[in-house]
Amino acid sequence: MTPKTFHRQVFWLTAAGILVLLISIFFAVSPVNAKPPFQETEKYCLTCHGDSTLSMTLPSGETLSLYVAQDDLDHSLHSIVGIECEACHNNISEYPHPKTEFETKRDLSLAYYQTCEKCHSVNYEKTQDSMHAQAAAAGNANAPVCTDCHGSHDVSPSNEPRSRISVTCAKCHTEIVEPYRQSVHGAALMKDENPDVPVCTTCHGVHNIQDPRTNQFRVDQPEMCAGCHADQNLMDKYGLSADVYNIYKRSWHGVDVSVYKAKWPTIWHDSAVCSDCHGIHDIRATGDPASMVNKENLLATCQKCHPSAGPNWTDAWTGHNEISLERTPFLFYVEKFYGSFTPFILWGCVIYVILQIIRSTVDRVRSNRS
Repeated sequence: MTPKTFHRQVFWLTAAGILVLLISIFFAVSPVNAKPPFQETEKYCLTCHGDSTLSMTLPSGETLSLYVAQDDLDHSLHSIVGIECEACHNNISEYPHPKTEFETKRDLSLAYYQTCEKCHSVNYEKTQDSMHAQAAAAGNANAPVCTDCHGSHDVSPSNEPRSRISVTCAKCHTEIVEPYRQSVHGAALMKDENPDVPVCTTCHGVHNIQDPRTNQFRVDQPEMCAGCHADQNLMDKYGLSADVYNIYKRSWHGVDVSVYKAKWPTIWHDSAVCSDCHGIHDIRATGDPASMVNKENLLATCQKCHPSAGPNWTDAWTGHNEISLERTPFLFYVEKFYGSFTPFILWGCVIYVILQIIRSTVDRVRSNRS
C-alpha cells in the first residue's frame, strides 16, 4: 500500500467517525429524546405563588389562598405536557395582575373551568347535557364543574387508583358512598382496587351523566347490568352464572320491561328490574344475610310489589338459574311433564279438528247425493 493510499483511507475513516459522532449527538439532544425543561412561566409565577402564606380577601369576605404547590404542578398532567399557567389564566400576562372581579371563591371556579373547553371541547360539550349542567341551569351554583372533579393545579389521572372515581363522587354524594362501600362492588373496589367491579361512572356515565330517576334509565337498566353479568369470561372468573340476563328476559318481569321499552319507553311502569330486587348502591352477595335476595329476606323483597304473596311464593324462584334436576328437581319434572304432555294434547286437538272436517265434508257430500 502506497503512502498516498494509506492517507486517503485514514481520511475517510476519520470523516466517517466524525459523521457517526455528529449523528449520535443530534439524536441525543433532539426534542424527541430530550427531557422537557422546567416550565419557564411556572418558574416565574412560583416566585410569588410558591409562598404558602400568599392569599387575598374576596369581596364576600372569603380568604382565597394564592399558593400553588410545586409538587402539585410536578405531578399535574398539564405541566408534564408543557401546558403553562397562562393557558388557563389567559387574562393574566404581567405583574401587577388585573384587579379581580370575582365576588366569591365559587364565582372564580365557575369562570375558570370554562377554559377547559379550549382543549377538551368534546367532553365539555357532553357535560352541557348532563344532570350536573341541568342542576346549574336551575340555579344550583354548587353543581359540579370540571375542576371540582379533576382538580385545577393538581390534575391527575382520574382512575389511578380506580377507587379515586368513587371517592371523587363522594365529595357531593355523601349519603351514597357508605352504602356503596359496604356493597359487594364497593368493598371489592375500596379494599382491593378490583379492576372488574363497576364504579360510579360505569353505571351513570362520565361527562354526560343522565338522570337515573327517568323511565328511560329504568328500562335500560337490565342491559346495563348485563354489560358485566352476561360476560361469560368475567362471570367464570368469579364463579357466577352468565345466564342471568337471558333468563331474566324470558321471565314475566323481563318480557314486560321489553314490551314497555319497545312500545312506551317514556311511560313509567312497575315491572321489576335488577335494582328492585338486588338494591342500587347497596347490592350485596346473595349469601350475605343483609342481601335483599338472601333466602331469609326474599319474601319481603317480593312483597314490596306483591303484598299478598304467601310463604310459598318464593319456592318457584330459581335464582336466575336454568331449571335442572340437581338444583330444582320438582320443577324439573314438572317442566318435563308439561313439555311432553302439552304437545300430545295439541296434536290430539289437531287430529280431532281434522277428523271433524273430514266427517263434515263426508256428511255434506252424502246429503247432496240424496
